Amino acid sequence: MHINLPEKRYYSIGEVAEAFKVNTSLIRFWEKEFDAIKPKKNAKGNRKFTPDDIKNLELIYHLVKERGFTLEGAKIHLKEEKQKTLTNFEIIRKLERIKSELVNLKNHL
Repeated sequence: MHINLPEKRYYSIGEVAEAFKVNTSLIRFWEKEFDAIKPKKNAKGNRKFTPDDIKNLELIYHLVKERGFTLEGAKIHLKEEKQKTLTNFEIIRKLERIKSELVNLKNHL
């Protein structure tokens, strides 16, 4: 899944949920379940997600939605192999972007 968000310092929970094509309640639930997601809150209590939070959400989404991990399994996997998983995840995402660009070039020929 490719997340299409503009480059900003902070994203609202609505923007994040729309980018992941999930409900805002799922984002709030994952925030409670996973320590890696720590959005800042303004005076009104609105969540503001940083680019690091988005990366962590992408990794959690990949583990839970794409690879079929349970929440407990994803937590354990992140604790035990976070750096290795994050590196592999970033490589996979870059390769997916390259593939999509190549497919677009092929279609335009």
